Amino acid sequence: MIQAKGIYARIGSIEVLSQVDLHVARGEMLAVIGANGAGKTSLLRTLSNIIIPEKGEIHFDGKPTRGKQAHELARMGLVHVPQGRQIIPNLSVRDNLLLGTHYLNLPADEKSARLEKEFERFPVLKAREGISGGALSGGEQQMLAVSRGLMMGPKVLMLDEPSLGLAPKIVHLILQTLNELKAEGLSVILVEQAAVLALEYSDRGLVLRNGKVVVESDSVSLRNSQALVDGYLT
Repeated sequence: MIQAKGIYARIGSIEVLSQVDLHVARGEMLAVIGANGAGKTSLLRTLSNIIIPEKGEIHFDGKPTRGKQAHELARMGLVHVPQGRQIIPNLSVRDNLLLGTHYLNLPADEKSARLEKEFERFPVLKAREGISGGALSGGEQQMLAVSRGLMMGPKVLMLDEPSLGLAPKIVHLILQTLNELKAEGLSVILVEQAAVLALEYSDRGLVLRNGKVVVESDSVSLRNSQALVDGYLT
């Protein structure tokens, strides 16, 4: 679903990615882990063309992403749930979710069906559908951000640090839901600083350090590997 080869990217004069290769298959979860400043967020922003790579090629669902804007890629099914959730605090839970379908030109009955599906996945959002997003707890806001992404009907869902500041129980609930959706063909790129958590749910993992991939392996092997420690600490 995603293939990137030889990606270099800069923010201003700072090189944030260097010779990055990655691939994600249909129905697979890839964990991207590393310390703060390793380039994890920059990688997601580059895959969604928020940061335009200087070199390299990115293909999504067999098509090159060069020249596409981020909202065009989202409409095609490459959906990015950013760090910090970025829900609209003054809008209700229901309206925040419906924003996920804004660019899709769906008929009203399809929007309603998707909304009800998200309420089934996260019943707490149904109970709070009329409450403003800003009044939710941190965990509820993260559920809302993920659910809004799912409203778009993604082929690939990219999540940036979903565990940040949340109770483990909430994080496990969100990741277990996404794990179940893999059986329906959803691919996930999970960016996390919490390596053990990310590798618990993912199929494969790669470690970034200073914008470079230093380790890549299946998650079971990586969890038990000295290379994971080395990737973080050396």
